[in-house]
Amino acid sequence: MLELSVILQVQKLYSSIARIGEKLPAIKRQTLGRRMEETTLSLMEYLIMAKYAPKAHKGAYLIKTVALTEMLQFYLRILSDEKLANETTIFQLQAKAVEIGRQIGGWRKSVS
Repeated sequence: MLELSVILQVQKLYSSIARIGEKLPAIKRQTLGRRMEETTLSLMEYLIMAKYAPKAHKGAYLIKTVALTEMLQFYLRILSDEKLANETTIFQLQAKAVEIGRQIGGWRKSVS
């Protein structure tokens, strides 16, 4: 089965976040870096569950993905505020996260 566009985008986002996490100072890598990676992986898990769930249950999974996307955007703002990564890279990741959020919102609207 072909992967949904949003799942592929989250996969790419995870790769970028993992690379940033490797470059963070040790204490930030163990806190913020780990949280960003865990949140992105959870986002991927819930998207895959929504993909295979019966229509009646998709909405619940998608609500969780909306919250995880918002949390991820919050973590990216912290990276930016604390100047822990290249500003351009952070802005690109934020744009990807916003686009992922839009796609999830559209998907959620279609199952409501």
